[in-house]
Amino acid sequence: MKRDVASRIELDVTEPAELVFSTAVSGHHTPVTEHVSFTVDGEAVAFERIPDAHGTRLFTVASPAGRLVASYDASLDGLASSAVATATDLITYRRPSRYAESDALGPTAFAEFGAITDPAELLAAVSSWVGTRLAYVSGSSLPTDGAVRTLLGRQGVCRDYAHLTVALLRALNIPARLVSVYAPGLHPMDFHAVAEAWVEGGWHVVDATTLAPRSTLVRIATGRDAADTAFLTVVSGRVNLVDMTVTAVADVLPDDDLDTLTQIN
Repeated sequence: MKRDVASRIELDVTEPAELVFSTAVSGHHTPVTEHVSFTVDGEAVAFERIPDAHGTRLFTVASPAGRLVASYDASLDGLASSAVATATDLITYRRPSRYAESDALGPTAFAEFGAITDPAELLAAVSSWVGTRLAYVSGSSLPTDGAVRTLLGRQGVCRDYAHLTVALLRALNIPARLVSVYAPGLHPMDFHAVAEAWVEGGWHVVDATTLAPRSTLVRIATGRDAADTAFLTVVSGRVNLVDMTVTAVADVLPDDDLDTLTQIN
């Protein structure tokens, strides 16, 4: 499968800032071509590549005040290597985290899904439950909203769907984590967030939004929740987001059987 992905982020840096970008495809993928650049007021600025967990590749930039443009593009042909789980992962991704409060959602999870023992059936059931109980409403949630608030509000965007899915699965003792991805077929196009659950010896995608074929996804960052996978982290200084464009296309958009276990490849 051939996939082309790109992002362009424009920021107004009002005070010198230390910035961390997570826009590169993960180390699980081997790009055929890849380009990255950072400019401030049209002049190139230095950046550093830093590896993070699970193949995530970060870019750090010390930006002066001005108009910063972060550009990234990559072309991929073929499938990614399979993601594995260490013993530590299987502990970490069953614990509650900032945006996935699985301890608070335990009673709900067991009331709704406690009788399901088949892993594929469980993932499909949780995905369907989250997808039918939330309304996808752009701008309806705050960056600080977690799974509990999402469930109470009954609306959100992809990260909110993913956080609620992750929290419910962890409450059922299933290791689950959040993955930011490029998503061919997504409309409107943006960075996308999905859940990943460890069942039957592999990490399998759960996307309650059903907005893009799971088999076309391209992994960017992987972690406990959005705190680990944000496309931009402002460590210090002040910035305003001016514009952002994301593109992701594949040479084929296959049908997605939601009852089938699917991995990011």
